[in-house]
Amino acid sequence: MITEKKHRLNERIRVPQVRLIDTEGTQLGVVPTEEALKKAQAAELDLVEVAPMADPPVCRLMDYGKFAYRSSKDQKQRPHHTQLKEVKFRPKIDDHDFNFKLKHITKFLGQGHMVKATVMFRGREVVHPEYGRKILDRVMEELEEGTFKLEKPAMMEGRLMIMILAPKRD
Repeated sequence: MITEKKHRLNERIRVPQVRLIDTEGTQLGVVPTEEALKKAQAAELDLVEVAPMADPPVCRLMDYGKFAYRSSKDQKQRPHHTQLKEVKFRPKIDDHDFNFKLKHITKFLGQGHMVKATVMFRGREVVHPEYGRKILDRVMEELEEGTFKLEKPAMMEGRLMIMILAPKRD
């Protein structure tokens, strides 16, 4: 469970003076707490302590209800568990098999997962890495533009040629 940081508001701020920041982010200087509370009430806003450890504590004029709603909304959107899905190809893959695996890659990217496209070489196939590069280039060509970003370009690792794609986030 995510614990939310609680801020002191309005009358709960019990220090003699505070450094005040208005709604636009302009510093109004060090003022007595009572004067800051009056400014907040006049503007129909809350006085929120944003940096309690500062000397004097920093307070901001804001609508605390909106601030709390937005911060809780941001925290709910953060946890997204991406997995690395692997799709394996061979250098002499048939068109039907290629298209079948390409559909899987599209589905995985649509679900927000990263995809590791691997071309496996056996025996003497390893002396022709250009076949593997052609396959991985074809994967990138056939995927819709703007749906992915290239995390790691195609490169040989032993008998494997690996490329990693990630979904493009807005």
